[in-house]
Amino acid sequence: MNGGDEVVAAPAGPPQPLDWKFSQVFGERTAGEEVQEVDIISAIEFDKTGDHLATGDRGGRVVLFERTDTKDHGVPRRDLERMEYPIGRHPEFRYKTEFQSHEPEFDYLKSLEIEEKINKIRWCQTANGALFLLSTNDKTIKFWKVQEKKVKKISDMNLDPSKAVGNGSIASSSSPKHCLANGGSPDRSYNYLGNDFSFPPGGLPSLHLPVVVTSQETNLVARCRRVYAHAHDYHINSVSNNSDGETFISADDLRINLWNLEISNQSFNIVDVKPANMEDLTEFHPTHCNTLAYSSSKGSIRVIDLRQSALCDSHAKLFEEPEAPGSRSFFTEIIASISDIKFARDGRYILSRDYMTLKLWDINMDSGPVATFQVHEYLRPKLCDLYENDSIFDKFECCLSGDGLRVATGSYSNLFRVFGCAPGSTEATTLEASKNPMRRQVQTPSRPSRSLSSITRVVRRGAENPGVDANGNAFDFTTKLLHLAWHPTENSIACAAANSLYMYYA
Repeated sequence: MNGGDEVVAAPAGPPQPLDWKFSQVFGERTAGEEVQEVDIISAIEFDKTGDHLATGDRGGRVVLFERTDTKDHGVPRRDLERMEYPIGRHPEFRYKTEFQSHEPEFDYLKSLEIEEKINKIRWCQTANGALFLLSTNDKTIKFWKVQEKKVKKISDMNLDPSKAVGNGSIASSSSPKHCLANGGSPDRSYNYLGNDFSFPPGGLPSLHLPVVVTSQETNLVARCRRVYAHAHDYHINSVSNNSDGETFISADDLRINLWNLEISNQSFNIVDVKPANMEDLTEFHPTHCNTLAYSSSKGSIRVIDLRQSALCDSHAKLFEEPEAPGSRSFFTEIIASISDIKFARDGRYILSRDYMTLKLWDINMDSGPVATFQVHEYLRPKLCDLYENDSIFDKFECCLSGDGLRVATGSYSNLFRVFGCAPGSTEATTLEASKNPMRRQVQTPSRPSRSLSSITRVVRRGAENPGVDANGNAFDFTTKLLHLAWHPTENSIACAAANSLYMYYA
């Protein structure tokens, strides 16, 4: 109370857990339907506006979706939100187009098959109404332009096109004819134009060339603008485009190369490491074009500054969690390998995913993560089995919400987890990639998390689960949700379960 007439507002508590609902599914398979290997989705990415979504699959195809509810009442949706106009419709997308990005190849020098699977997709800046994106398989990166082109048609024909047959020739008798070598016919009476055609009286006044005219119909055309090849000896794990709109980086197991979008025959090697410390993923800072981060199979994250030197073998900052005494085992290094990192939208935090946990790092604090979220702790006793069937090497992706209040990642049995990372939040939601996402919902822990701003680390266990769902069904380790993406401005998640793309909103 201040002066007897003003009430001091209490500090706002943590945001309430989101109530997730099913929105859409593309490519849903029926019960018992066998999934073709080439149809399994291997990459998902929203563009910066959230109005377009791209997916890549193991067959080398890129499929684009566009948002259909971005305009209501003739006013863009974001303007309506600023005016606090009530919008009842949830985000909806529709199929836009698809194109074949990569084809299977064979490296004859190394006797190596190069599969067409799309590893990563990154949206680039739009220009003149055209969409631009980067896609990569294990060896080759391609720069694509997708644009609407007006359909061209032929008009002003000499003859009536309605009398033409399917192959474009004038309809004629079906009786066999004998032609000479020069194309003429020994039968002078043979009518090449058909029995139903007759010249107008006086013949044709003049012959004129057909005219190509542009109609009002449009057609989406995808064209490959650049191909960036022969720069990586090992498989490309990731690409990340820069905020300057001119450059991007690509990373394989040992090297990181810097490219200019306009130059495809030259790249600069900026990081080259020893085999003992293999790279998994790189990510440019969202706003500082000179800063990038890369993770390693040893569980560390390095931030480098391109202004320091041409070869960035020395890092500006190193983020790694000290190993607890007595906790080392055969699987320690395997499960510590980082499979994905993402910068928060403001560039202050880095989210990393290893096999068992999600970790949130503050770039101003390199002593350890500010929060740790345990994704599937119930798998720890099963690490031997997961090693035997190679599941322990699965690479799960992670994502942050646009407001930075929540993080998400996938797990097995087509489950994915959403955690709240705001100060005081205890949100830890388990959802299933199906039309009923809350079917396997489990109770969140009652233990509150501490504030990120207090420089104390938080360990969130989510929910202890013995490996069975609420219905008593055992978890299926053959169905895994590796790829997911969070809409940049709204609480909407797109995730891939085999060949199906599921979308949810809250």
